[in-house]
Amino acid sequence: MNPLRSKIPFLPARIEGLADLATNLSWSWNLDARALFRAIDEPLWHLTRHNPIDLLRRVDPGRLAALAQDPGFLSRYDTLVAWMAGEVSLDQTWFHTSQPVENRQTIAYFCAEFGLHNSVPIYSGGLGILAGDHCKAASDLGVPLVGLGLMYTKGYFDQHLGPDGWQEDKDETFDFTSTPLVPVPGPAGEPWLTTIRCFGRQVHVGAWKMMVGRVPLYLLDTDLEQNDPQDRELSTKLYGVGVDLRLKQEWILGVAGVRALRAAGFHPSAWHANEGHAAFMLVERLREYAIQGVSHDEAVKLVRNGSVFTTHTPVPAGHDHFSASEVEACVGPFWDEMGISKERFFQLGQHPVEGPGEFHMTVLAMRLSRGINGVSRVHGAVSRELWRELWPGRSADIVPIGHVTNGVHVGTWMAKPALSLMEQHLGPNWDSRTNEPEFWNRVLQLDDAEFWYIHQRLKYNLMNAMREDARRRFTTEWKEAAHVVGAGTLLDPNALTIGFARRFATYKRADLMFRDADRLRRLLVNPWKPVQIVFAGKAHPADQPGKELLQRVYKFTREPQFEGRVAFIEDYEMHVAHVLVQGVDVWLNLPRVPLEASGTSGMKAALNGVPQISTLDGWWAEGYDGTNGWAIPQTAAEEDPDSADADRFYGLLEEQVIPLYYHRDDRGIPLGWVERMRNAIRVAGSQFSARRMVQDYVQNYYAPAIQGFSAPDDPPPDPAA
Repeated sequence: MNPLRSKIPFLPARIEGLADLATNLSWSWNLDARALFRAIDEPLWHLTRHNPIDLLRRVDPGRLAALAQDPGFLSRYDTLVAWMAGEVSLDQTWFHTSQPVENRQTIAYFCAEFGLHNSVPIYSGGLGILAGDHCKAASDLGVPLVGLGLMYTKGYFDQHLGPDGWQEDKDETFDFTSTPLVPVPGPAGEPWLTTIRCFGRQVHVGAWKMMVGRVPLYLLDTDLEQNDPQDRELSTKLYGVGVDLRLKQEWILGVAGVRALRAAGFHPSAWHANEGHAAFMLVERLREYAIQGVSHDEAVKLVRNGSVFTTHTPVPAGHDHFSASEVEACVGPFWDEMGISKERFFQLGQHPVEGPGEFHMTVLAMRLSRGINGVSRVHGAVSRELWRELWPGRSADIVPIGHVTNGVHVGTWMAKPALSLMEQHLGPNWDSRTNEPEFWNRVLQLDDAEFWYIHQRLKYNLMNAMREDARRRFTTEWKEAAHVVGAGTLLDPNALTIGFARRFATYKRADLMFRDADRLRRLLVNPWKPVQIVFAGKAHPADQPGKELLQRVYKFTREPQFEGRVAFIEDYEMHVAHVLVQGVDVWLNLPRVPLEASGTSGMKAALNGVPQISTLDGWWAEGYDGTNGWAIPQTAAEEDPDSADADRFYGLLEEQVIPLYYHRDDRGIPLGWVERMRNAIRVAGSQFSARRMVQDYVQNYYAPAIQGFSAPDDPPPDPAA
C-alpha cells in the first residue's frame, strides 16, 4: 500500500487510486490528470493552488462518494489509473529503446535545490526549476535517474514589499501532510539513513522521498531529535546567510548524499554534480574506494571517469569557495579515511593561481569529473576562458569544457489551452514525436484566429490573477491603496503587456528600461497604442544591491506619470511564473553580456507563443533567428553598455514591437504578431525543451560515464603531480 494514502483520510474504495495519482508528481504535467482533479471541485482546486493532496483532504466527503458512482468520472479515472501503472515501467521508453543494455544503469543527480511544484517550496530560482525539469524529462524518457537534494523545512522565503518597496523576507513554512513527501526509515527502522561528522560533531541525516514520475527524489534532513540543536537547523533554510551554514549544507549534500543513496540500495554508475554545491559528493566516493583498498591515484581515475559536472555561473564571484581553515574545521580529519594527507586533500580544491589558502568547489568538481559542461553555447565559451588556468599551456578553445544548452519541460510550462490546441492540430501523443525532423514546423499552420483567441484567454487569466491577489493582500496585509495600484489593478487587458520576472541581481538590469523615464513614459501612456510592464522576482536575502535594485523598480509602480501601467507581483514562485509566462504579450530579458549563463524564463514564455526581447546572451544567442522575437545588438567596445542597450531597447519598441502588435486586420487580429508567436513556439519546442536537454546529457555525458571511458588528458592537472 502507498504509505502516502494516510495523508488523505477518506476515499471511497472505488476511487482510492486517486491517492496514488495525487502523490506522484507526474499528475502535474498530464492534462487529463489535472482535468480530473479539477472536476472534483473546481473552486477548491484553484484555492489550493492546484495541490491534489490538499484538495482531497479538504473536499466534501459527500462529493467524493458521488463521484465514486459517476460513470463519466469513473471512466476517466480508470484510464488514468492504467496510465499511472505504465508510468512506473521503463519498458518502451526512449532510453530503453535507444541505449544498449550495458548503458541502462542508474544515474545519480545531485543538486542543492529542486523546483517541481509550488506545494514543495525547496527552490529559489533558475537552478532549482531547471533541476525539476531535468527530473521530469528524465521520467518521460525513462532515464534511470535518482535525484538527491536537501529538505528545506522552511523553504526559501515569502517576499513582502513595504510601502517604500523594500523587500522583507519571511521564512516560508509548509505543511508536510499536503506534500507528496514520505520519510525514509533507516535499515533498522531508525529515523535516519546515515551519519557524518561535521565541525567535530556526529550528525544524523534522515531523508524524505518524493516520486517525480519514474524518478525518485531523496531530500536530506537533519531536523532530528538525535542531533545537537544547532545541527537540527542545518537543512532548514535554502541558501541561508553565513559561510559556515553554506559549507555545512554542502558537506551534508555531498557526503551524506552518497551514503544515503547507498543505504537506500542505489549503486549508480554515473554521478552528476549540478553546480559546485554538490562537489563533496566526489570526495566521498574517493573515500569509498580507499576503504576498498584502491590507491588514491587509481581512485581519482575511477571517480573521474564516472562523473559529470555542470557549471551554471559565468562570473568568478558566483562560484563557492571557502577558506582552508573553514573547510578543515568542518570536515577534518576526513582525509585520514581517504588514506591521504591533509595537504593532499586540500590540493584537490586548490586553484592554481590563488594558491592553497582557498578551497574551490568548482575546481574540486572539475578536477574529479570527466565530463564538464556549461549551460549554453555562449556560457561554454565563457567557462573555457574563465577556467583555462586550470589547464596550463592550453588555449581557451581547447579547454575540455563543453555545453548542453538548458531546456524547459513542455508539459509543465505550456498552458493547458495551448497544449489542447497542439493535440487538436498535431494529434494525440504529439509530444512523443517531437524529435521527428520538421515536426515543429507544423506549428506554423496553426489557425490565426484560434491561436490569438487562446492567447487572449491566457492574458485575461493573468489580469484576473493579479486582481485577485491584490484583493487578498489588501484585506490581509496592505495598509494603503497605493499598494493595490502597484499590484496591477489598473492594467488594461487590451494593451501591449511586457513581462519581466527573474531573480533581482544587478547584472540582470531590471531598471534599464527606466534609464530614460520620459521616453518610456511616452510609450506607456500613449492613448492609441499603450504599453504596460509587469515585474516579479525576489532578491537573495543577503544581496543588498539586489534589494536596492528591486526597490528602485518598485517605486516606478507608484509614479502617477506612468498612470498605473507599471506593476509588480509580490512573492514570485512557480504558480505566479506559470500565469506570467503564459499571459504576457512579450518577454523581456536585459542581462549585461556575457553574464547570463542561459536564462530559461524566455524559453517558457516562448512555449506559450510569447516572443522575447533580449540582449544576445545565454540561450538567446543561439535561439534568436529573426522570426521569433527581437534582439538588442551587441554593443561596441567603446560604447557604454547600459546607455547603448537602453537606447536600442527603446528603438525596438518604437519602431518594431509596438507597430507590429497594433497592426490589426478587420477581425482585430495582429497577423504579423501572431506569426512571431508561432515561430516562438517552433524554435522553443524544437531546440529548447528539457527532453532535448536530457537526451544530450545521456548521449554525450551519461553514457560515456557509465561505460567508464578513460580521459586522462582532460581533467585539470593535479597540483601534487
